[in-house]
Amino acid sequence: MTEYVSTTPGLFPLPDWAKDDLSDLKGHQKHDLVSGDEGEEITAAYEEAREEVIDVQEDANLDRIAEGQLRWDDMLAHPLAVHDAVDTQGIVRYYDNNNFYRDPVVQGDLDFSGDVANELEAAAELTDGDLQAVLPGPYSLADLATDEHYGDEADFLAAIADFLAGEAEAFPEVETLFLLEPSLVESAPEDGQDERASEAIDQVASATDADVVVQPYWGALEEKVYAHLLDADIDAVGFDFVANQEDNLYNVQEYGATDDISLGLVDGQNTLVEDPEAVRDRVDWVYDQIPVSEFETVYLTTNTETFYLPYAKFEEKLAVLAEAADLAEVKAA
Repeated sequence: MTEYVSTTPGLFPLPDWAKDDLSDLKGHQKHDLVSGDEGEEITAAYEEAREEVIDVQEDANLDRIAEGQLRWDDMLAHPLAVHDAVDTQGIVRYYDNNNFYRDPVVQGDLDFSGDVANELEAAAELTDGDLQAVLPGPYSLADLATDEHYGDEADFLAAIADFLAGEAEAFPEVETLFLLEPSLVESAPEDGQDERASEAIDQVASATDADVVVQPYWGALEEKVYAHLLDADIDAVGFDFVANQEDNLYNVQEYGATDDISLGLVDGQNTLVEDPEAVRDRVDWVYDQIPVSEFETVYLTTNTETFYLPYAKFEEKLAVLAEAADLAEVKAA
């Protein structure tokens, strides 16, 4: 029988009090963003906020508990932005939305950092629930960064994959790892690149015993990109059914799917709060459209990160996901 798992792609909004406190503690300039060497007051504020977002997920009865990535001022670029071999330079638009990040310019070897593993270790001490790790996918992280060291696009992607694999190897025990890959949609790899992107994802996925979900969003993957992605040793591919239903369905109908699937059915950027039964009905609708009789695991999630949302709306959407998964389980039984 299919297991329905409620979860998120991480990158949560800060609680309102934390946003105010950290704004006062950190300042408002580019050089005030997280660099990996925050002082005691800033660290304490993030620790308290982490505890709160973990409590919120537990109160909502989510099946996977994410650390929240509250320190990720640079969104998916964060693991590079805090690395010693990286210089954060000019401000760059984060894809095509109204958020910006510091351009992480790689100027040396990307050796082990441990920043994300340290966050997960702290989260593991706060919950007995099933922990979920979140990383940028290697293709997206390479796409968001600037290379001034490796000198070759393929070599740079390979170095990013090696770096992320090393980070994943250092994680505490986690049930699931979400690799977020919006660039597979927004800056689709060309011939040759698509195969290398799949190989890079495979390398990161192979570094952990957790179930690995590759979550693209803001649309659907091009056919060849999707077909190559299925060659990677991953457990699930995610589909953004908020942004694009037709092309995502076509990919599954034409090329099949992994044994597990992640369904982005709740809007991570819109403040309108969905009805849990409507989300459950969307799950049924997906099943009716594709030639797969049953998945082993179905992850129910927002289509994108949730830091775009006001904190109160974020809390409500967590509850919607959890209830929708429970409703789907009951119907399946």
